[in-house]
Amino acid sequence: MKKRDCEMDCEIDSSYHSNPQPGGIQMNIALIAHDRKKDEMVNFVIAYEHVFMHHRLFGTGTTGLRIMEQTKLEVYRFMSGPLGGDQQIGAMVATNEMDLIIFLRDPLMAQPHEPDITALLRLCDVQGIPVATSVATAEILTKALDRGDFAWRDVVHKYKSGEGS
Repeated sequence: MKKRDCEMDCEIDSSYHSNPQPGGIQMNIALIAHDRKKDEMVNFVIAYEHVFMHHRLFGTGTTGLRIMEQTKLEVYRFMSGPLGGDQQIGAMVATNEMDLIIFLRDPLMAQPHEPDITALLRLCDVQGIPVATSVATAEILTKALDRGDFAWRDVVHKYKSGEGS
């Protein structure tokens, strides 16, 4: 398995892709988890590995690494959240290059990079990017993804690439 790591090389390689589901489109999905939520994220991704294997996965530092270590999935890793990883994902959201974010936050622990987290969530609201901040919501969105309920994002991608104009 080839590991993508943005901590050293922040250019997203155009050859980075998975196999989309038959008849489906490939989504860009960010996986982010605060320290006390990392085990929960890994267990969630293991449970839905059969869904995530058909999409491009992005993650912040340790979260992405732990997912790759415990699954057969490839995760393009950005920097750790407090070191700018949330902002790197936010840049993809701002340019409408992210389709879904699963961000398991720890609401009981103050985060030193709280302004970055707030900015990321605000960008998702501005761009209309679905965000799950709990396993309950993540499961609903992942099941919708598996059913093909994110087909509306295909329209966004067509118009972005000029196909739909």
